[in-house]
Amino acid sequence: MALIAVQHIRRMRGGAQGHLMRISDGHFYVVKFQNNPQHIRVLANDLLATRLGLSIGLPMPPAEVIEVGEWLVGHTPELAIELGGKRVACEPGLQFGSRYVVDPPEGQVLDYLPESFLWGIRNLGDFAGILAFDKWTCNADGRQAVYWRKSDELGYSAAFIDQGYCFNDGDWVFRDSPLRGVHSSNRVYTAVTGWKSFEPWLSAIEALDASAIGNIASAIPPEWYDGDWDALEKLVDSLARRRTRVRELITEFRHSSRQPFPNWQDD
Repeated sequence: MALIAVQHIRRMRGGAQGHLMRISDGHFYVVKFQNNPQHIRVLANDLLATRLGLSIGLPMPPAEVIEVGEWLVGHTPELAIELGGKRVACEPGLQFGSRYVVDPPEGQVLDYLPESFLWGIRNLGDFAGILAFDKWTCNADGRQAVYWRKSDELGYSAAFIDQGYCFNDGDWVFRDSPLRGVHSSNRVYTAVTGWKSFEPWLSAIEALDASAIGNIASAIPPEWYDGDWDALEKLVDSLARRRTRVRELITEFRHSSRQPFPNWQDD
């Protein structure tokens, strides 16, 4: 059952031109609309990939289907998107929502940390898990993260956001490349010393079967993929088959020109 958007807060940065909104569960969400400038399937990608990531224990904000009503759109001029040089209203209906990692009154969220600050992230080891995940899902974008802390905390934690380019954006094909779906800085991989650094996430990916993936995919509103059930079923089957290739894809990145794992010990 969809949650209901009740208030617009502000437009967010990013190619999908999402909007921060207050939702009926009392939390704030970044909402991406069906008529976003990227592709309608980025909504399906975000919901499926985020819930898959959460199912294997990755730190991702909860993902929900959000209903944005015609009245709210019609009475909120700020709910608009730039398309082809024109400003058009956001489309009402069922949209994708990613919960804001910490509600604005309770803490701070940063889109960027200087490279020298990355050493101090409290969950630096989780970047190995998200690397395995991005290789599995063929994320066509660089790995996106935000850094957050509550008001009474000192250090920042990373949360992994924006899964819209998993499954190669709207194409739903898998064109693997060693440097796809990785973070821009090698510093986030300094905790990787071998295959044990990718646990428990790698084993969790390999343990997922087509039924578990399909159950998560079944929550995607059909309008987010034009009702093409065959395409969705093919995507689920491809993900199930790719589980056994993740180690190979990580190895290709390991031996790439990036040389991302300076502390790797052969095991």
